[in-house]
Amino acid sequence: MMRINTNPKKVEEILTRGVEKIYPSKEGLKKILLSGKRIKVYCGYDPTAPTLHLGHAITLKKLAQFQELGHEVIMLVGDFTGMIGDPTEKLSPRKKLTRKEVLKNSKKYKKIASKVLDFYGKNPAKILYNSQWNDKLNFLDLIEIASNFTVQKMIARDFFQERIKKKKPFFLHEFLYPLAQAFDSVAMDVDLEIGGRDQIFNMLCGRDLMMALMKKEKFVLATKILVGSEGKKMGKTERNVVSLDEDPNQIYGKIMAWSDILIEPGLELCTDLSSKEIKKISSLMKRKKINPKEAKSILAKEVVKIWHGKRKAERAEREFERIFKEKKLPTKIPSINVSEKNLDILDLLMKIKLVQSKSEAKRLILQKGVKINGKLEKDWRKFIEIKKGMVVQVGKRKFSRII
Repeated sequence: MMRINTNPKKVEEILTRGVEKIYPSKEGLKKILLSGKRIKVYCGYDPTAPTLHLGHAITLKKLAQFQELGHEVIMLVGDFTGMIGDPTEKLSPRKKLTRKEVLKNSKKYKKIASKVLDFYGKNPAKILYNSQWNDKLNFLDLIEIASNFTVQKMIARDFFQERIKKKKPFFLHEFLYPLAQAFDSVAMDVDLEIGGRDQIFNMLCGRDLMMALMKKEKFVLATKILVGSEGKKMGKTERNVVSLDEDPNQIYGKIMAWSDILIEPGLELCTDLSSKEIKKISSLMKRKKINPKEAKSILAKEVVKIWHGKRKAERAEREFERIFKEKKLPTKIPSINVSEKNLDILDLLMKIKLVQSKSEAKRLILQKGVKINGKLEKDWRKFIEIKKGMVVQVGKRKFSRII
């Protein structure tokens, strides 16, 4: 039988660091963890995109902490719930996805998660898919599950109220999402669910359903989330996502572009630095012994180190200094073959894949975000003479060399 680590300091750390709220109580969960009982813990990830991002890293790292203590850990891929789409905080319905789309999106999830979760050791994490049980439910089952929830409870959620106010539609299948997520807890017979604080409603639905159908208590641990300068959750919807499998230089550069208000929460939620080390960095910033940029470089390097290793983190740090401090070109620039002799600048930016649309290209030029061979381009109507070796730059971090 797996031996459970009941070290009080480790237990307190796991229940405190990056934690927003524990239901029904921190004390109750702490008592169980200190007792030496092995519990079953899970967190779900809907494959609405082909990669996991830094927001997911917060819960993955929390799962890893429970695994380290010896508990049973499940990474649940929502190949069923992902087809519905979680309506939480959405002012318009999500696009429904097919099973083929969600499975394609989830292909790299295990590989990415394996940077922090151990799927093959003495206490291997499990990866499950919720279609395994949700596909088997019939209409009678759905009625039985739905009978445990009221319309008033569902419709009272802020974003639904906002849609009503703005006369925007919400659909019946969106009401069913929390029920499908709730049934995951019942199907796996879990003791604890982990999720971001934006998932509290859905997770508590699972707690209610377990109590109704199994007469069993389920704990809910809601983590803090990264919130940008505009007060919105960082992620795919807000287009400020940091994907965990993207190029280390891109991750480093994106974090360096963060608002200073994200430094301390970023250090707490996204790094393995000890609480003591984080307090020291915070203190040094407050006393102006180090500036925010220095603190942000520590954060960026630590994040890259977790997901890409120490050597690549050090290279990303050097590359950033090379481009932004020394004003040099990147060491490696992607090469793109262009056969045309002349191109409209908008077509050029599209062809070398530095933008996704002509409207984006035009906007970037008007915002003074496009350079060719170091020269700022201000005219979006301009025709460019294509020359071998020409370097095109979009924003601060995107480069292409024409061959």
